[in-house]
Amino acid sequence: MSDRAEAASDSRNQRNAYGHSVSFREALVVWLRVAALSFGGPAGQIAVMHRILVDEKKWISESRFLHALNYCMLLPGPEAQQLATYIGWLLHRTAGGLVAGTLFVLPGFVSILVLSILYAGFQELTFVQAIFFGIKAAVLAVVVEAVLRIGKRALKNAYMYAIAAAAFVGIFFLDVPFPLIIIGAALIGFLGSRFNPDKFVVIKGHEPKGNGDDPAVDAMLAEGRPDHTRPTFGRAVRISAVWLSLWFVPLILIAALLGFDDVFTKIGLFFSKLAVVTFGGAYAVLAYMAQEAVQNYGWLAPGEMLDGLGMAETTPGPLIQVVQFVAFMGAFRDASGLDPFTAGVLASVLATWVTFVPCFLWIFLGAPYVEQLRGNKSLSAALSAITAAVVGVVLNLAVWFALHVVFAEVEVVRAYGLKLQVPVIETIDIASLVLAIGAFVAMLRFHVGMIPVIGVSAALGTAWYMLM
Repeated sequence: MSDRAEAASDSRNQRNAYGHSVSFREALVVWLRVAALSFGGPAGQIAVMHRILVDEKKWISESRFLHALNYCMLLPGPEAQQLATYIGWLLHRTAGGLVAGTLFVLPGFVSILVLSILYAGFQELTFVQAIFFGIKAAVLAVVVEAVLRIGKRALKNAYMYAIAAAAFVGIFFLDVPFPLIIIGAALIGFLGSRFNPDKFVVIKGHEPKGNGDDPAVDAMLAEGRPDHTRPTFGRAVRISAVWLSLWFVPLILIAALLGFDDVFTKIGLFFSKLAVVTFGGAYAVLAYMAQEAVQNYGWLAPGEMLDGLGMAETTPGPLIQVVQFVAFMGAFRDASGLDPFTAGVLASVLATWVTFVPCFLWIFLGAPYVEQLRGNKSLSAALSAITAAVVGVVLNLAVWFALHVVFAEVEVVRAYGLKLQVPVIETIDIASLVLAIGAFVAMLRFHVGMIPVIGVSAALGTAWYMLM
């Protein structure tokens, strides 16, 4: 073995205070990189994390990555952000989870805050509209490519393909609620593990080899479970007390000071409620959010919700960050005596706080129990089936997005109990279609990076829009 190879091996085997060779500083740099590349919705964000953490850095094994992903998909809220929090927690305990989860949100928060200010103050600005036009087509390509990549890993046999297909049909044509799809898939996986475990236990336990070539997390756990991954009643009580206080104390203070009729109180309570029902991500609750924001609270005009979703689609971070735009516009138009822009900024912070504080609660409270149950075959089979179902759900989101990017008008037709989304052919946007195809070919055929593709598409789309 060469001196360089020996040095590399020694470096891998060196353990720090966290029980493995990954330093907190090194992880911080990587989480910043993940945050900067977190475009394209949950599928694209999960694919980025997999490429960096599993394939490139080899910090975590494929099976442990998928196990964590399945738990996060069971939770309300953005699964990609929760997955980053989970892996950060595995590597560097609570501090690691906080850094990973917060950095994942921060770029999107800043981006949407800037765009919300521009939207509220300069809504008709042609240049802003032009930028959105170019980026949307590229993001469509990113989402489609990510669906293919995630599906390739999760759909290992005909049973998994059948579950994914059934989930797609159920949500796209039959309007089956996302929680019911998850429950049904889990039940199928659980029963399937009893009859044919080889086919249904797709997410199998990883047996670390105990040498320097193991992923960092798996090598650490091969030597015994660290204290922070061991569930205890006292720890659960402490975690619940801290994070429930962080969640509800600000709401109680706002309600006490401003009253329940104030716009800030309404925003805090509404998005807190939304935080516990957002199964399936932003799209799953978009209709409910739009109905409440437009018809009940009057925060948005009809059609503005899609503009906000466009902001979330074309900026890094979770798609559910669209809540920030809704809150900004609500407070901007009902400023409670404050400057409208100041009110909008404060509402953005409040909506983001009550949306993501619960995400940290779910991870820090539940992750130790999930780690303890990792070797359970029935649970693994249920989670494997859930993964397959979520592929079908994400495919539904990709199709929905494609229809609304390529066509200006999409009609919803109901017949024989089916819901059909029919594009109006005359409204096809050839420029968007060409940009999306070009971006897709660049990424899939020539393996061009996500950021260059988005940048070139934004430039080409802006030029086309300005010349129209």
